[in-house]
Amino acid sequence: MTIKTNLTRRSFLQTSAAAAAASGLAAPLIAQDRVLKIGSYGGYFEDSFKQYVYPGFTEATGITVESVTQPNSADWLITMQQAAMAGTVPADLSLYARDTLIKASREEGLLAPLDMSKVPAASQLDPYFVFEDSPGVLGVGAMSWFSSMVINPDEIDAPASWADFWNTEIFEASLGIARRYNAGFMDVIAATFFDGEETFATNEGIIAITEKAAELKPNVALWWSAESQMEQAMKNLDVVAGTYYHDVAGIMAADGFPILSMFPKEGCVQDYGSWCLSGLSEKGAEAAEFVNYSSTPEVQAIMSRMIGTAPLLPQEATDLTDEEFAAVSGSPSIRPAYGAYLDNETFIQETWDAMLAEG
Repeated sequence: MTIKTNLTRRSFLQTSAAAAAASGLAAPLIAQDRVLKIGSYGGYFEDSFKQYVYPGFTEATGITVESVTQPNSADWLITMQQAAMAGTVPADLSLYARDTLIKASREEGLLAPLDMSKVPAASQLDPYFVFEDSPGVLGVGAMSWFSSMVINPDEIDAPASWADFWNTEIFEASLGIARRYNAGFMDVIAATFFDGEETFATNEGIIAITEKAAELKPNVALWWSAESQMEQAMKNLDVVAGTYYHDVAGIMAADGFPILSMFPKEGCVQDYGSWCLSGLSEKGAEAAEFVNYSSTPEVQAIMSRMIGTAPLLPQEATDLTDEEFAAVSGSPSIRPAYGAYLDNETFIQETWDAMLAEG
């Protein structure tokens, strides 16, 4: 499926988040001391939550939100580890990427299970986005985002498969591919040529993935590390296709640049963030109410429109139009081998980096 749209996360609609999200929710409770500290990534992302999500939650439940700026989830995990040792709670509820969530779940007491009896809306989510370990449910998906196939449609025809990137007659020295071993391209290769995530279960499978990546090297003009590198290479026509962020490509397209973000037949790499409760928090009830609120179709749609994240629900469960949904999401999805990247990180990284270093 090919996706092209002019709607982006910068296209703020004149929608009342409070009115839309409050529908179908319980009436506000009396809330003298009902305050919840919620951590989210700073800047535009946090500002959008403060403007479009938190006010509706407070109106619907009577719970006041104190917004806490958190860095990327890996650095935030260190902060929360240190806070737990000191007996403090910087945030009751935080956002963790799945790999960081897995790490946090392996430290006893760092996270507290959510009371899922108070989160009925989560039953509508794909079970993949509800992370359960021995203590119970430690993370419920908040939102997701995609790394996709992008092309310059003025220069080439849309490929049907990731496998087409290996065609030197079309793509010799013209691709831009994310450089980091865990940036998703290994998962693309596994899904396209092997048995998907299962391929990462053995060192032999990991070697097979990197050997297939090595075959692509004549077609790669840029192994990019920073988003700006790929953007500039596309604008300069140094590359005409590659891997990039679906929502950012939509922004570029809306600005008039010839770029098309696509979901080929194997799909694109989907990552996501989860709401997780601090093990020392005394706000489990309030946290469960917020997680339930953010899992509703109404709020998932608000986040897609206003923040540019992909919903964790099927489009038909929301009121998102085809154009709105295409701006942030698509199908099918490729799910990263999070467990392998954590458990076999050294071998995977060294094997991948050695492949890149070879002439």
